[in-house]
Amino acid sequence: MALRHGGHILVDQLKVNGVERVFSVPGESFLAALDGLYNSGIENIVCRHEGGAAMMAEADAKITHSPGVVFVTRGPGATNASSGIHVAMQDSTPLIVFVGQVPLEHRDREAFQEIDYERFFSPIAKWVAEVKDLKRLPEYVARAFQVSQAGRPGPVIISLPEDILSGICEVPDRPRVVLGQQFTSDSEIKKIENAIIKAKRPLVIVGGTGWGKGVVKNLGVFVKNFNLPVATTFRRQHLIDNRHDCYIGDLGTGMNPALAETVKGSDLIIAIGTRLGEIATGAYELIDPKKTEQEIIHIHTDPNEFCHVYQPRLAVLSSTENILDQLVGLSKLVNPEWSSQTSEGRQNYLNWITPKETPGPVKLEKIIKWLSNNLPEDSIVTNGAGNYAAFLHRYFAFKEYPTAIGPTSGSMGYGFPASIAAKLRFPDKTVICLAGDGCFQMTLNEMSTAAQNKLAIIVIVVNNGKYATIRMHQEKNYPGRVSGTELHNPDFAALAKAYGGFGIKVQKTEDFVAAYNEAVASGLLSVIELQIDDEVLSTSQTVSEVRYNNSK
Repeated sequence: MALRHGGHILVDQLKVNGVERVFSVPGESFLAALDGLYNSGIENIVCRHEGGAAMMAEADAKITHSPGVVFVTRGPGATNASSGIHVAMQDSTPLIVFVGQVPLEHRDREAFQEIDYERFFSPIAKWVAEVKDLKRLPEYVARAFQVSQAGRPGPVIISLPEDILSGICEVPDRPRVVLGQQFTSDSEIKKIENAIIKAKRPLVIVGGTGWGKGVVKNLGVFVKNFNLPVATTFRRQHLIDNRHDCYIGDLGTGMNPALAETVKGSDLIIAIGTRLGEIATGAYELIDPKKTEQEIIHIHTDPNEFCHVYQPRLAVLSSTENILDQLVGLSKLVNPEWSSQTSEGRQNYLNWITPKETPGPVKLEKIIKWLSNNLPEDSIVTNGAGNYAAFLHRYFAFKEYPTAIGPTSGSMGYGFPASIAAKLRFPDKTVICLAGDGCFQMTLNEMSTAAQNKLAIIVIVVNNGKYATIRMHQEKNYPGRVSGTELHNPDFAALAKAYGGFGIKVQKTEDFVAAYNEAVASGLLSVIELQIDDEVLSTSQTVSEVRYNNSK
């Protein structure tokens, strides 16, 4: 057994667990880890801000279903990364964050950039630990891979004191982490089948993580066999082909009112993979935790989610893969009583995605529709947070998995780092980042990362000169009193060119297709800037309409 310094021990353990790529912003507190990565065969994507690096690692995990790995330095590096860590927590994404720390001999002195990471990160992480003995480093790394993926996935923080990481010792590698498998009993499957048969107005709600192409395919077969209406939760629309006859929409912000009524009126809800959180349940009003009239079958990988908010009639501890492997084998139900409800829900969805015209020469709804109809079906579309994203969720039909990468946490700035992670994983696929002007400016410094790695991402920037979501709430609560929501924006197209990319402005809807084709032909990181009319506020209302409604 050879002597190795801590950086090599750490990186060798990452290789054992199949890590091919990490994201980082370098820091002197983990120089030994950077040395361990040298010629290791693990690709290190060097980022420009720890928040962007953490978001890239989180998005990579969404795509691969394996923990994303990010290295950040102590103090401000760790605090910067917290935005991406929060996304991983709320989105139930496995993420391992290695954070540099001051030497052990200086701990608890408030040394330069010292933070007590356990106290700082505990509310937004599954596990926070500090390595104090180099010989136990493989143990901590193995546990990080286990904890981040077990039950409800989420982020793990490992603090690496500088002197521990640079120390030298002999220690064997731990074997690759093996996760336990979950199996559903035949009696549980029979109870689910019986509940479906007895229902009058059933509804399937799907969400969460742990899905794959095969699982998504099985979901489509299962709901077709029973003609069950199915809705996806916020920013999980790619869990079923949106063209499926049983798909009736997504339970996101600004959801279809007809879909909201369907949720309210359902007598059986089969929740697969989802936590049934605030957004999906309309602030816990569409499904009232205090009422028991609705029967809930809750299927989740983590027992802690059962009765967290809702009391299920049947709680099934299972992965989405396991449960759908079994549900897909149930016998078809011919002409069930709720067939008309499924057809009605589908028609309501089709009505909802018929574009409502917005003011101004650039119609975002028409551009999204064009993208939906013309992009390759396996194209990946990423987004952050803002009212612009509502146009994507309403008018874009996702057809394959994985193609929708967005933050259920509602984190602005997420879309562009996520597009970098997606393009790195799928260099031959079309990757589109839809971003608002405010959203894009939170992480556009990562254009340097994209350019350095020669990533031909197409960023479509919706420039409306404001933080539109906040402006919408402002107009509803304090109409006409605009305060703190206006933006002064750069020339986004020129900025793309400054990074060696392609940039173009679109000021008329009919010019978009040519601009898009130019961006594709350039083979470069591209920015298409859409100049949106100031009256545009959401998919449903303009600024004037909100003010008029409030004046009644």
